[in-house]
Amino acid sequence: MARDKAERSETRDFVAFLVKLALFILILRSFIISPFNIPSESMQPRLVVGDYLLVAKWPYGFSNYSLPFDISLFPGRILPNPPKPGDVVVFKAPPNARDDYIKRVIALSGDIVQVTKGVVSINGTEVKRTQIEDFEHPVTPNSPCYRDEFESPGDSGSTICRYPQFQETLPNGISYRILDIYEDSEGDTTEAFVVPDGHMFLMGDNRDRSADSRFPAVDGHAIGMVPQENLVGRALVSIFSTDGTAEWIKPWTWITAARWERIGETF
Repeated sequence: MARDKAERSETRDFVAFLVKLALFILILRSFIISPFNIPSESMQPRLVVGDYLLVAKWPYGFSNYSLPFDISLFPGRILPNPPKPGDVVVFKAPPNARDDYIKRVIALSGDIVQVTKGVVSINGTEVKRTQIEDFEHPVTPNSPCYRDEFESPGDSGSTICRYPQFQETLPNGISYRILDIYEDSEGDTTEAFVVPDGHMFLMGDNRDRSADSRFPAVDGHAIGMVPQENLVGRALVSIFSTDGTAEWIKPWTWITAARWERIGETF
């Protein structure tokens, strides 16, 4: 009898532990941090396919879009706080607000944005853009090349990809690197956009591989202007990166495939 009682007590304690753990994870993912992985080249050079990062949930307040598992608890946004130009943000992409996308905030409500031959202008003033050294990355399963490939120095037998790279500085002083792979590509010259109230103009750092606010919102593709209500959170820190060569049945490849130099990079 005493033994049965002890076993029931242990079972209750274990179930209680699982419930508490589930609640802790739910609260953590809803209001503090959430993981996110990079599926495309749109944010190169800062983010590459195979990067994993943590997204901070608190900087912009909380809405149903920032909750996991499509939970709907309240209307609008609690403790709203607008993003700043230059922030790298995760959001639910228009028009259907189902998929998570990641882009950089370029402009906010009332701003006028235009791109002319690859140069961004905000409210009639060109954003400072300076060409710097080319961006190079090894060609791997996670990182194909969209220009000519080059042999890597040494005897490794691998190839590298090289893209024109620029330093772009917004009017508020935030500076970051961008890529401009092709000249006169679609999106290099646009009409003038007026950002609606409560919206954001977002762009990918890889200007020729990003379907962003320069293009009308189409489900699964471009995003148009994005409501601030759709914000999930702000990119916080890179926690892992893999080049795509790892195989589950070969554990040692998990180490060789890791891009260790990218881990720990903040935003």
